[in-house]
Amino acid sequence: MASGPPPFSDIGKKAKDLLTKDYNFDHKFILTTLSNAGLAITATGMKLNELFLGDVGTQYKSGRTTVDVKVNTNSNVSTTVTVNEIVSGMKASLSFKIPDQKSGKLDVHYLNNHAAVSSSIGLTPAPLLEFSTALGTKELSFGAEIGFDSASACFTKYNAGVGLNKPDFSAALMLADKGESLKASYIHLVDPISGHAVAAEMVHRFKSSENSFTFGSSHNLDPLTMVKTRFSDNGKVAVLCQHQWRPKSLVTVSAEYDPKAVTSPSRVGVALALKP
Repeated sequence: MASGPPPFSDIGKKAKDLLTKDYNFDHKFILTTLSNAGLAITATGMKLNELFLGDVGTQYKSGRTTVDVKVNTNSNVSTTVTVNEIVSGMKASLSFKIPDQKSGKLDVHYLNNHAAVSSSIGLTPAPLLEFSTALGTKELSFGAEIGFDSASACFTKYNAGVGLNKPDFSAALMLADKGESLKASYIHLVDPISGHAVAAEMVHRFKSSENSFTFGSSHNLDPLTMVKTRFSDNGKVAVLCQHQWRPKSLVTVSAEYDPKAVTSPSRVGVALALKP
């Protein structure tokens, strides 16, 4: 399966992660503790306008089975049970929320040397159905995804794309937003030693004939510190600095400047992740 294509959701993911991942303009923390028995407890929180929002979750692993349980400040309980390697290359997960009786969902993922297939079905009398597939190899793949709401008998999404992955670069071309936009993305690893990489994404919207683009870069100042930058055609500029001050424990500071914002053109966020 190492030579097989990545899932459809991974097409263009490398460039998207460089341009968007870990950017946060609020105050957020993540605290995770692990036990030798496979039990993990995670607490997350965010402070927005002096209102603290957060949730607490636990994760338990036993053999091929993983159970995740999360409780938020509204006393809603989210549970996901995942079973890996049901057969070779296949895993399935069952998720549901309490007290929402219509939140049940079953996801099935299958990977082999020639295809990656994912499907999702809502466990309701009129479920939401989603299906995606990717064909090809680890280097070159193409695929599509669809979503169908059986309650309204309407398609919620239908997208297609092709991805090219090499050790030093990755490119993707996506027909997205139900065929209303064309997205092209590219990421290039300039220097493997310093981790210096650049990425770009361009979006063309067919109805309005508008184009938008975003450029970004990442660079490792040292083995424990990474800096990222992002520039958009709308004038927004963002910068991120992430430091690993102990193994798997990160502090991330993000800032964004929007010249079009009148009241508050600058935003700064801090995220803290702790793991023992």
